[in-house]
Amino acid sequence: MRQARNYQAGLAAEASVLRHYLASGHSLLAQRYRGVHGEIDLVLQRGSDVIFVEVKKSRSFDAAALRLGAQQIDRIFQTASEFLGTQPQGQMTPARFDVALVNAHGEVSVLENALAA
Repeated sequence: MRQARNYQAGLAAEASVLRHYLASGHSLLAQRYRGVHGEIDLVLQRGSDVIFVEVKKSRSFDAAALRLGAQQIDRIFQTASEFLGTQPQGQMTPARFDVALVNAHGEVSVLENALAA
């Protein structure tokens, strides 16, 4: 039961973050994009830039940020590389990696370009 509740909370956090990005003029390219190496929560575009977003939810922004480890970051980079391979400019596509934190109150804090490759 707790696992199902956490899954639903994660989906709600993703939806909240997606609304945040859409309201600021981004368009959605993929949600829960799954590659060989892993999954990326949101893939968005603004202009020619592709933005990969990892969503983390916890009781506080600090606690949410601590939920992202080195192995997961590596998987995100590998999966993003796969996604970029599907784009017209391939690996030359301008891209950044954001981390979106959601606290227990549903507030969103976006750390733009938080994962510099």
